[in-house]
Amino acid sequence: MNRRKFLESGLALTSLMFAPPLLRRGFAAEPVTFYGLKSMSGAFASYGEFAEKGSQLAIGDYKDLLGAKPRYVTIDTEGNPGRAVRKVQEAIQQSNARFFGGCTLSSTALAVGKEVNKAGGIFMTPAGADEITTTEFNPSTFRWTVPTYGAIHQTVRPLFESNPKAKRWYTITPQYVFGEALLAAAKGLFKQLGIEHVGNSYHSTQEQEYSGYLTNAMAAQPDVLLILGFGGNGANCLRQAANFGLKSKMTILLAWTQGLDWFQSLGPDLLEDVYIGAQYWHQVNTPLNNELVKRVREVYKISPNYPLAGDYIITKIILDAIAKAGTTDGRAVAKVMEGMSYEGPTGTETIRAEDHQVIKDYYLLRGKAKSAMKDPDDLATIISSGKSFPDPIKRS
Repeated sequence: MNRRKFLESGLALTSLMFAPPLLRRGFAAEPVTFYGLKSMSGAFASYGEFAEKGSQLAIGDYKDLLGAKPRYVTIDTEGNPGRAVRKVQEAIQQSNARFFGGCTLSSTALAVGKEVNKAGGIFMTPAGADEITTTEFNPSTFRWTVPTYGAIHQTVRPLFESNPKAKRWYTITPQYVFGEALLAAAKGLFKQLGIEHVGNSYHSTQEQEYSGYLTNAMAAQPDVLLILGFGGNGANCLRQAANFGLKSKMTILLAWTQGLDWFQSLGPDLLEDVYIGAQYWHQVNTPLNNELVKRVREVYKISPNYPLAGDYIITKIILDAIAKAGTTDGRAVAKVMEGMSYEGPTGTETIRAEDHQVIKDYYLLRGKAKSAMKDPDDLATIISSGKSFPDPIKRS
């Protein structure tokens, strides 16, 4: 190449570097890669299976993102914070990974968020511990789900207000970050409402036998049994509570549940008249949710549940923000996400800029009798919905 051609090619390359993204798309582009952090094995594998379907559906919406079809890579967190962190570190070091979404457990989400922040990436999670957007906040982490504070306020408060004579409450709590956060929020609200907390039983996340805890609950003679376990923990506790005859002795409330597949595994006979907290319900009448239900039924032959809908919208939010930012620079994408409003599964949702918390509804459901169901997925009625969030922490 002679000097003139070399200079011309250099000028062309320089011009291309500073050209808008749309102009550069005629040239080969490196695909944007999104990493889905899913519990594909371990105690929460059933959750991970549906979360994976949600992210895959959202990725498929994009035929082109900054000049190429985006790629999707699954990281199995195994429901284990240490293993999840190691895998995220490897992805960052070996593949320059920057965009992550998922994590079932709050402890995993908190640990992963720190690693992604060090790399200047973006991480969005459906985990519930309040620390994610308060004391452990970092600029890279965003949260779609209502935190434990909101889940308690939108379940305990409306249930108590509908039955103010139910003043004695007993709690059964999994002993890890998420359970402790739910319990702390419940105790705070009990104090506000004048509810007497007549006792609490802790259990491990591997617990299968709840008879001792339920015996303690019965001895305390509460008006309401508040179950704070999630997934299999909550399901097993409820099954055994029903076997003990507690449904006829007290009101039962599960503050946080996995979603429709969890309801289906329990069935209407067990769920009838049980109160249930939910981040998402497929019968919510919003434009995006109606379209999501239609597509999920077409693609997967099921109705969407909470993990599917949650990881779908998490993935979509990040990809939409990358497209709007026109870059894969994490800090630039974060700026787009801060204050962003969009149509989500629960209606218009907004990402609060101060703490990266999505402001959305949380639902209180009541299990239906089998005779009242219109179809196999019609397992509950929406009793109430609303938004409850602690004020963001002021940062210097």
